[in-house]
Amino acid sequence: MNRTKFPGKPRRLKSIHSSYSSPLFFVTFVTGNRRRILASNSVHDAFRNFARRNEVSGIAVGRYVIMPDHVHMFVRLDDGLTLSQTVRLIKRTVSAAVGGGAGKGSLWQRGFFDHLLRHGESYAEKWEYVEQNPVRAGLVSSAEEWPYQGEVVKLTVD
Repeated sequence: MNRTKFPGKPRRLKSIHSSYSSPLFFVTFVTGNRRRILASNSVHDAFRNFARRNEVSGIAVGRYVIMPDHVHMFVRLDDGLTLSQTVRLIKRTVSAAVGGGAGKGSLWQRGFFDHLLRHGESYAEKWEYVEQNPVRAGLVSSAEEWPYQGEVVKLTVD
């Protein structure tokens, strides 16, 4: 049996992404060794400031939850911007707010998880799941009590 190797992303992804004028992504990135260092006012402020400052550059951060060891967010990017560059910039911003994570290895796990929300897929349902993360983790008794969440820009699925 002749098997061809496919380096990089499958070719079909380019055609899928091109069918969305301005794709909406659900993104998760995690601290190295799952260190619980993110749930703080300084990280939350840095994250929100980044999102507000970069909205004019074509980075639209919708709803988000900052957990002690990971971040969930919904983001839409203008043409010409890549998700990898955007996540790298956010990680750099958050790293500065944490103090660079000095002394205990890398602050972040390599890469990130992303999911493209497709036409008709429910942003609200995905948000409901994400919003309940602090409750499922036993950090609060209701999602509204978690202080490290919010919405910077109202986003919808095209």
